[in-house]
Amino acid sequence: MSDLLSDSEITAQLPDGWERDGDEIVRLFEFDAYLDALGFAAGAGGIAEDAWHHPEMIINWGEVEVRFTTHDAGGITEKDIDLAERFNGVYE
Repeated sequence: MSDLLSDSEITAQLPDGWERDGDEIVRLFEFDAYLDALGFAAGAGGIAEDAWHHPEMIINWGEVEVRFTTHDAGGITEKDIDLAERFNGVYE
């Protein structure tokens, strides 16, 4: 199991574009079209599957909301921060 990050660690390590929402980190990725959003979700989902750490993803027209938390640890861990950074890389 991963160790929970402290509030100050979360604040210091939170990747660009991400916000804290209680025991989760969240980001809304925006796109010009539905298929662009769907393609992002598919690519990001593959990364999550490889890491065996699965976020909540909500796909709408032109946007994907992603939420990370480490359920077995009860909050935000390095796993969440790492995958948030990797999702940012897919988005760029």
